[in-house]
Amino acid sequence: MGFELPMGNDPVSVRKRLEAMEKLLERSFTIPGVNYPLGLDSIVGLVPVLGDLVTAAMGGYMVWEARNLGMPKWKLWRMAGNVAVDTALGAIPVVGDAFDLVFRSNTRNLKIVKKHLDKHHPASRIIES
Repeated sequence: MGFELPMGNDPVSVRKRLEAMEKLLERSFTIPGVNYPLGLDSIVGLVPVLGDLVTAAMGGYMVWEARNLGMPKWKLWRMAGNVAVDTALGAIPVVGDAFDLVFRSNTRNLKIVKKHLDKHHPASRIIES
C-alpha cells in the first residue's frame, strides 16, 4: 500500500499521516470488476455498532491532528460533523453500510485539511505524479 508515517509535528509530517489514514480508511482496496475504491471504513463498518465506533475513533484522530495544526474551530466543527454524520447514518443496518460506500467523511476531512495547509503552509504541498 505504500504508507509513509513520519513522526514529526511539522505540517509536512501531519499531511503525510493524514493522507495515509484517509487512504487506509477510504481507498485501501478495489472492488474487482467495477474498480471502485473501498477502505476499512466500509469493511469494519459491517460489524454492528463496534465497527462504526472504531472507524469514528479513527476519523476523530484526523480531527485531532487538524486541531494540533491550529486550524480554525469552524473547520474543526465541520470535520467533526462529517465524522458524526458518517457514524450516525453508518450505524443503521444495511442502509448505513451502503451509505458508508458513498459518503466518505475522511476524504472530505482530508480535503479541508489540505486546503488549509495549502493556504497557510504552502511548503507542505506535495506534487503528485
